[in-house]
Amino acid sequence: MSVSHTLLALLEPGPRHGYDLKRAYDEQFGHDRPLAYGQVYSTLSRLLRNGMVEVAGVESGEGPERKRYTITGAGVTDVETWLRTPESPEPYLQNTLYTKVVLALLSGRSATEVLDAQRSEHLKVMRALTKRKIDGDLADQLICDHALFHLEADLRWLELTAARLDELAKVVL
Repeated sequence: MSVSHTLLALLEPGPRHGYDLKRAYDEQFGHDRPLAYGQVYSTLSRLLRNGMVEVAGVESGEGPERKRYTITGAGVTDVETWLRTPESPEPYLQNTLYTKVVLALLSGRSATEVLDAQRSEHLKVMRALTKRKIDGDLADQLICDHALFHLEADLRWLELTAARLDELAKVVL
C-alpha cells in the first residue's frame, strides 16, 4: 500500500494534523500494522517538499507547534491518477514455500512435513481471520475476505503439490 497516496487521500476532505492522519489511517487500514508517527511526519515532509501538500496553519500550545496540512491541486491529481491506475497482479512465481519444498526434497528431508506444517499454519491464520470477520464491521469483513481468498488459493496449491511430490522428486533429484 502506498502510505503517501493514502495520506494524501485522507487530506482531501480538509486540513488535518499529522496525528489526525495517523489516527484515521490506523482506524481504516492499520489494524494489523499501525503507522508509526515518524513515518507520518517523514511522509508529510516529503509530500510538502514535492508540492503535494502545504501547511494550512500552525498552532502553538503547550508542546511543539502543530501544523495542519492540506492537499494541493497537484496532490489531488496525483491521488486521482493513483486511484485509476490498476495494481499489477503478482503471480508469485518464485515463492519461499516452493523453494522450501524443493530444498527439502534435494536434502532428503520430508517435503510432506514442510507442506503439512504450512497447511497447519495457513488454517490457524484462516481461523483467526474468520473470527475477525464474524466479529468485525464491513471493512473488516472485506479485508478478511481478501486475505482468506488468497490463503484458500495457497491451500489449493499445497494440496496439488502434495499430490505431485513423487513426480516433483523425480524432476529435482
